[in-house]
Amino acid sequence: MKTFKSVFENYDWDTIQSKIYQTTTQEVERALAKSKRNLDDFLALISPAAQTYLEQMAQMSHELTKKRFGKTIQMYAPLYLSNECQNICTYCGFSLDNKIKRKTLNESEITLEVEALKKAGFDHVLLVTGEANYTVNIHYFLKSIAQIKNDFSTISVEVQPLSTEEYKQLHKAGVFSVLVYQETYHQEVYKKYHTKGKKSNFDFRLETPDRIGTAGIHKIGLGVLLGLEDWRTDSFFNALHLDYLQKTYWQTKYSVSFPRLRPAEGIIEPNFIMDDKDLTQLICAYRLWNEDLEISISTRENEIFRNNIIPIGVTSMSAGSKTNPGGYVVDPQSLEQFEISDERSAHEIAEIIANKGYEPVWKDWDKIYSQMS
Repeated sequence: MKTFKSVFENYDWDTIQSKIYQTTTQEVERALAKSKRNLDDFLALISPAAQTYLEQMAQMSHELTKKRFGKTIQMYAPLYLSNECQNICTYCGFSLDNKIKRKTLNESEITLEVEALKKAGFDHVLLVTGEANYTVNIHYFLKSIAQIKNDFSTISVEVQPLSTEEYKQLHKAGVFSVLVYQETYHQEVYKKYHTKGKKSNFDFRLETPDRIGTAGIHKIGLGVLLGLEDWRTDSFFNALHLDYLQKTYWQTKYSVSFPRLRPAEGIIEPNFIMDDKDLTQLICAYRLWNEDLEISISTRENEIFRNNIIPIGVTSMSAGSKTNPGGYVVDPQSLEQFEISDERSAHEIAEIIANKGYEPVWKDWDKIYSQMS
C-alpha cells in the first residue's frame, strides 16, 4: 500500500530549508495575491521574507476563518490517563529514563477525573497516555473509552501509534479523532531525540496517519514539536503530510496543533527558539493555505498570546488543563508531562473568548450524527 513515505522520500530537508530562506518578497506577494494557495505558497508564507507582511496575513487569516468557521471557538480538555512510557525521548517528562513515580488511572480514578471535567463544563475530551505497550495498550484504551463514552460528545486520543486493525477498533468504540505528532521530520536527527523504544522507529511513526485514515477515523490531528529543529522546515513537511492525507483520505477532517517545547522533568533546551511572532506567522500561513484546516492552541501558550490569537485563525482551545494522570482531583502532585503556561480556569477562558466577540462552544457534535451517516 502506498503511504506518505513514498512522497516524503522525494524531498530533502536541506533543499527545502534553503528554499525557504531564499524566498523573496515578490514570491510572498504573489502568494498573498492568490485566492487559492498551494504548498509553494505555504513555503513562501512561512519564510523570513513574509515577516513584514504579518499584519496583512493576520487580517486575511481572520476573514478566512470567520467565513469558514464563523466566530466560534471549541472548548476541550485533555485527560491524562497514564505517565507510564517505554520510550526514551530527550524532551519529555514521561521519558523512561526519568526516575519518577509512574501512575495509570484505574476505573474509579477515571470516574473522578471525568466528574471534574463535566463539572467544569467540558463535553469534548482528549485522552492522553505515554507509550507503554504492556499497560496502556488497546485493551486499556477500549475499556476506558467504554467507561466514559456516554459522558462526552466526542472522544479524541493522543496515544502510541497503533496498527490499522487497532485503529478500526477505536473507531468502532466511538473515537472521533486521533492526534499523532511526528515531533520532527528531520530524519537524520530523529534518532538523537528518540534513543530507545518503539518511538525510535521513524518510518513506523511517519506512516501512522495512513493507518488512521485507512481505519476511517473521522479526524486526524498532526503537528511537530516546535523547538526541536528549524520550525519553518519542519512545518513545511507537516503541511506536505497534511496535503497528502487530504488528497488520499478525502473524507477525513484534519487539524493542526502547535506544541512548543515547555519545561518538564529532564527536558532538553530548545535547539531553535520560536517566539510569539513566529507562531502567529505560522498559524496565519496555515489558514491562508488551507481554509478547512482546524487549528488548535493549548495551554502550553501564555495568557497574552492566547488572548490575542483568538480572532486570527484558531478554531479550538484547551483550558484549565492538567498534564499529569489524575491531575484534576485524584493525584494533583503526580508528574506532569510538561508545565502549562495558561493556568486560568475553563470558565475564565470562555469569558475572554466571549469578550472578544466569539462564542465558546462546549458542544458542537453529537454521536447521533455519526450514527445517522
